[in-house]
Amino acid sequence: MLASKARPQIQKVLDPVSQWAARSSISPDVVTIIGTIGVAGAALGFFTRGVFFLGTVVITLFVFSDLIDGVIARARGISSKWGAFLDSTSDRVGDSAIFGSLIIWYAGDGDSLPLVVAVLVCLVAGSITSYVKARAEGLGFTCNVGFAERGERLLILLVAAGLYGLGVPYLLPAALWFLVAATTLTVVQRVVHVYRQWYRAGDPPAPPASTAAPTVPSGAMPSGPARRP
Repeated sequence: MLASKARPQIQKVLDPVSQWAARSSISPDVVTIIGTIGVAGAALGFFTRGVFFLGTVVITLFVFSDLIDGVIARARGISSKWGAFLDSTSDRVGDSAIFGSLIIWYAGDGDSLPLVVAVLVCLVAGSITSYVKARAEGLGFTCNVGFAERGERLLILLVAAGLYGLGVPYLLPAALWFLVAATTLTVVQRVVHVYRQWYRAGDPPAPPASTAAPTVPSGAMPSGPARRP
């Protein structure tokens, strides 16, 4: 929620760049793709080698494209479902590259199996968090809740990685274990939130398969009564 509240302030800083880009011929889809490639390339190129500070700086620069592409689309009046789909898909690719790079680091030179597990849980739980929201909204529910949404998770991870790269000890491992708890809590919050909406709506449960009435194919004659033994 914190990152969502900070987004308007960040947007004000990026507005001059966004307005210039909107007047140019740059496609917002191209900006999205370049940003995704940049995030994934920086994560795989730096984090896998334990170069956290420089990697964080480069990743952060490309993450800003996630804000710029939307401004360009709105300024030109070309916002579309395809653009929203591409943006969401690109977010998943970028997040997977960042957490996947940390898994490679801790499985190799980082030499920490517990942190491999922590990063893996963050990656899986983060994917579930996104899926729960997408699935809920596809079914007509709202799902804008959660202790740690994507913006918060990314912000915490990048700040911790950058400071860890500057020599602040234990900060990145502590942030990863915090994200394990925070992301898991977010999944639970969203599932409970959707369940409460479903419960209040009074949607009856589907009948068990064993008690469901058999269906007769179109054009078929119903069978007669069962023969007694």
